Amino acid sequence: MLLVRGHAGGTALTGTLYERGERPPTFEGAPDEGAPYVWICDEFYEVESGGQVQRIDGRERRVAFEAPTTRGFETRDAALEAAEEHVRTQFARLGLRGEDVDIEVVENPDREQPDP
Repeated sequence: MLLVRGHAGGTALTGTLYERGERPPTFEGAPDEGAPYVWICDEFYEVESGGQVQRIDGRERRVAFEAPTTRGFETRDAALEAAEEHVRTQFARLGLRGEDVDIEVVENPDREQPDP
């Protein structure tokens, strides 16, 4: 399992990439179980009212979340490329430039150290 995390505007978004041989969660809309790589991540957008208040890029924004995106891929490279693009797109939906998103890929997230 890999975590693909984007940082921008003082916040982060993390999705999960399940690799060959791992069992991704099953739920309505999940990709075919036969896909060797499965990407799962939230989608969100800014709203005028409702949503959840988040401080992003120095100002408060109301953010609504959609059902998580799930996609299956045949190769690790294709899955990682799509995951990075997905994360950048979510920040762009809030008005941040996709190229301003710093992407990190965390392998073996069980061994990830907590922030100090």
